[in-house]
Amino acid sequence: MYEITSLNDQGLGICYVNDKITFVSNTLIGDVVKLKIVKEHTKYNEAIVTRFLKNSPSKIKAKCPYFDKCGGCVLQNVNYNETLNFKKNKLQNILHKFAKIDVDVDIISSPKEFFYRNKISLKIKDSKIGYYSYGSNTLVEIKECIIASKAINEFIKEIPKFNIRNGEIVLRNNYNDELLIHIITNDDINIFPLDNYKVVGIIKNNELLKGEDHFIDIIDNKLFQVSYDSFFQVNREVASYIFKIIHKNIIKNKNVLDLYSGVGTLGINVCDISKTVYGIEIIKNAVLNSITNSKINNVFNTKYMLGDAAKVINKINDNIDVIIVDPPRNGLLRKEIDSIIKINPQQIFYVSCDPITLSRDLNLLCNNYNISKIIGLDMFPYTYHCESVCILERR
Repeated sequence: MYEITSLNDQGLGICYVNDKITFVSNTLIGDVVKLKIVKEHTKYNEAIVTRFLKNSPSKIKAKCPYFDKCGGCVLQNVNYNETLNFKKNKLQNILHKFAKIDVDVDIISSPKEFFYRNKISLKIKDSKIGYYSYGSNTLVEIKECIIASKAINEFIKEIPKFNIRNGEIVLRNNYNDELLIHIITNDDINIFPLDNYKVVGIIKNNELLKGEDHFIDIIDNKLFQVSYDSFFQVNREVASYIFKIIHKNIIKNKNVLDLYSGVGTLGINVCDISKTVYGIEIIKNAVLNSITNSKINNVFNTKYMLGDAAKVINKINDNIDVIIVDPPRNGLLRKEIDSIIKINPQQIFYVSCDPITLSRDLNLLCNNYNISKIIGLDMFPYTYHCESVCILERR
């Protein structure tokens, strides 16, 4: 038997088998288990539980019926406050380990613990619909996903009617429970009557089949056109907190550069207190969305540029005082960081969904900048992911 002594950053339990670190899924600190090693690596093992001999005092019953198979919401077997403590410690430990930054970080909770996601991607394999289990291509067939919005959950049962044998389906919904559906498959699909649902559009392999390829969503009373392939935060309530953090702390009446600007959300959020807001984005539809979003929000001090941020950033012929950056999980490229340092803004807002790449990038930026604040946000309740906003001030 083995006792789980800690959790790793992905929420997997840790024990030692013959003095070799072993990661065990679906376990908590204090669990005593019998286990089976499923993968052996040079420095560690991966294992699953064959029997629980003693349960952690923190353990509760997960609400999701697929919890022990799916591997997505790895923290559903503890109460919500415990998940916030896990993320607080994770963020602080990673910042200390990889950037030698010691801060006391609070995590802003999500107003919704369940049914918060406005976008999910489901795999379809041999006509079965679900998610891949953690770290594998094994499909876990599902009928519902309790972290996805209720509108998305209502539609999941209709997916088989498309007659997709193999592929992927991306479901998005907005504030009004309207749906955008993007199907990626080589199969011929059946477009069936959708009278009972607010389906705005159906897209297959980037080709519009029915309706529109975008809809309107709302964050903080601002309207945003969002195309099927444009980035938009999956938890709009927590995204609203990010809006407020940036708006409250940004220096006013300055030129702002919004890197990885998506549909223009973060930049438009500060247009009322900024001089000019520049946005750089590589997805064409997102740039078109941004232009539209400026108009529908009566904003007239934005300028958007299509292209790779690393290449386009040096084409701006203006003094940039503030940079807002919300990169993908792999963080900033070194040449982007070099360009930011060359621009030398007074202030940087770094919105991150991965504390490891954030720490890596802060190691470079903190040669020229001091950290004013780091704020954690629970964008993805019951998963191991943690969002954060880091505010840097030029030395």
